[in-house]
Amino acid sequence: MRISPLRSAIFYIALGALFTYIAIQSADETVFNFITIALATFATIDFVVAVRLINLHYRLKKANEKKKK
Repeated sequence: MRISPLRSAIFYIALGALFTYIAIQSADETVFNFITIALATFATIDFVVAVRLINLHYRLKKANEKKKK
């Protein structure tokens, strides 16, 4: 059984939100420390992957509807 792109996108959104939360908690005095910037970068990558997976989900859905007609 394969995992659908939409479920993977939800997972990546949750992971991005978690990294964002941890980055906010780790920013003590300034946001310009390595851990905060690294966590924000990981969160950004996760959100971009999620958007691409959602786009893939809708393209596959559209292709399947076309194939059925």
